[in-house]
Amino acid sequence: MQTFDSAGVPIAYLDAAPADGAGDPVLLIHGFASNHAVNWVNTGWVRTLTGAGHRVVALDNRGHGRSGKPYDPAAYASDVMAEDALRLLDHLGIARADVMGYSMGARITAHLALLRPDRVRSALLGGLGIHLVEGRGLPSGIPEAMEAPSSEVIADPVARSFRIFAEQTRSDLRALAACMRGSRQTLSRAEVVGIEMPVLVSVGTTDDVAGSGPALAALMPNARALDIPNRDHNLAVGDKVHKQGVVAFLADRP
Repeated sequence: MQTFDSAGVPIAYLDAAPADGAGDPVLLIHGFASNHAVNWVNTGWVRTLTGAGHRVVALDNRGHGRSGKPYDPAAYASDVMAEDALRLLDHLGIARADVMGYSMGARITAHLALLRPDRVRSALLGGLGIHLVEGRGLPSGIPEAMEAPSSEVIADPVARSFRIFAEQTRSDLRALAACMRGSRQTLSRAEVVGIEMPVLVSVGTTDDVAGSGPALAALMPNARALDIPNRDHNLAVGDKVHKQGVVAFLADRP
């Protein structure tokens, strides 16, 4: 892991060379309470993408992994986190990249695509469908779950599962509470229509967090949906159908 300074917040990242050739760069942005290793290395994504000839860059979002951990919710607005990703591309001298995010990372990817469409060759939105627009998704009690004295006292099963996951990843619970309070921005339908680069929306068919992938893809002029059969929000990320669909999409996009 290496680290760079993003407007005062240290951001840790992995930069993996392709198995062969120069490789088009792919930037990977992980989900809430995860980190680059859990989301992208342990699930085989880095190996899959480098094996397909891509240079892979994966960061730990602020508040996560080995990156800096502010405790102000305002530090986690989606456009602020998108700026971290943009500064990482600048730091590495990457003019344009395919950007792939999962769950919260997909939300950040969408904001980056709007913020700097010239830097995003394609956007791959995993684990996030129409709830990017409708504003639903993870339950509102997750910050409180992070601040609870233990997971045993958390009544909501989804919130409890995220607390347990955060403990497993040895996360800073106070930072995660701030992140969840600050990073739930939606996009309007008009903004989503304005995402014009090639887009792949990948959602598990039993995912009750993301919302409909096809419904989101239908709003964008150059998007298509990938259904990941019989996978929920947690299991869809590393599924082989997901990997095969992404590799094929990257091979076909302009």
